[in-house]
Amino acid sequence: MQYRTLGRTGVQVSTLALGAMNFGAIGRTTQEEATAIVDAALEAGVNLIDTADWYGEGQSEEMVGKAIAGRRDDIVLATKATMPMGERNRQGGSRRWLFTALDDSLRRLGVDHVDLYQMHRWDPTTSDEETLSALTDLQRAGKIRYFGSSTFPAYRIVQAQWAAREHRLSRYVTEQPSYSILQRGIESHVLPVTEEYGMGVLAWSPLASGWLSGAVRKGRDVATHRSAVLPERFDPSQPYNQARYDAVERLAEVADEAGLTLIQLALGFVTTHPAVTAALIGPRTPEHLRSQLAAADTVLSADVLDAIDEIVAPGTDLAPGEKFDTTPALLDASLRRRRH
Repeated sequence: MQYRTLGRTGVQVSTLALGAMNFGAIGRTTQEEATAIVDAALEAGVNLIDTADWYGEGQSEEMVGKAIAGRRDDIVLATKATMPMGERNRQGGSRRWLFTALDDSLRRLGVDHVDLYQMHRWDPTTSDEETLSALTDLQRAGKIRYFGSSTFPAYRIVQAQWAAREHRLSRYVTEQPSYSILQRGIESHVLPVTEEYGMGVLAWSPLASGWLSGAVRKGRDVATHRSAVLPERFDPSQPYNQARYDAVERLAEVADEAGLTLIQLALGFVTTHPAVTAALIGPRTPEHLRSQLAAADTVLSADVLDAIDEIVAPGTDLAPGEKFDTTPALLDASLRRRRH
């Protein structure tokens, strides 16, 4: 396992980090399986575990807490807030909610602090000063060591950095964006910004929701967990899906020629980018974990990277409709109209 410094924090984290979204209701991973996954990941050298209050309405945090009991000091523990955990004020980036949400997360995890607390999404209804002030106070109280953002548009990352300086508050030290061979849009806007500000980057969905797992191939029935939940994202009649099927076939050839699995190619691509600190893997079973840990020491040659660029051009999202950092004004028509 390789290790890198998380931004400018001085904290060393493994280049493959364990994402726990599938623990519980979302991925139907049992506590026994979750504990086995955590055991195997730690044994392989993984030292960062990432979860969120929203995953299974707290179930993932509870399962992570049970799995890491007795070995908290060996783990860089990260969780997130802002996604809806109920009606009205039980969401977002307000001081009122973040203080409550963090206490709830600490209780579920069975710990007195987390190493990294991340804003799961940008909250357009709350000012940067409000959110950063609350996070700074939670940091000073010892409940969080550092805090970061997740899936923020590039301009919001810049705005938050400016707000922290303007109001003399602590700043986001990490960003967690979606990034894979098939979704490379952040290369043109987010990653240059994170490099400029010295932020650590924890890339989620490096296997592109299973597209790069080897289980999704042209001419075969797709029977992945994700395809059962979101079948439209794998419908070959959709042009953007057809583009992904075509790209996967060509990428599989590149992997074969390089003596790699498609998973190794995909994870190695993400961790090769100089702005990326770690790729978040989200196995549902111990078997999934083993196939992903095989990429721990994968280093892609310049020839292989050039071949990937020929298939999916730098900065390109093959499924633009599945971007997660789109400016709200492009998604909500009311924000594009004049208010009367």
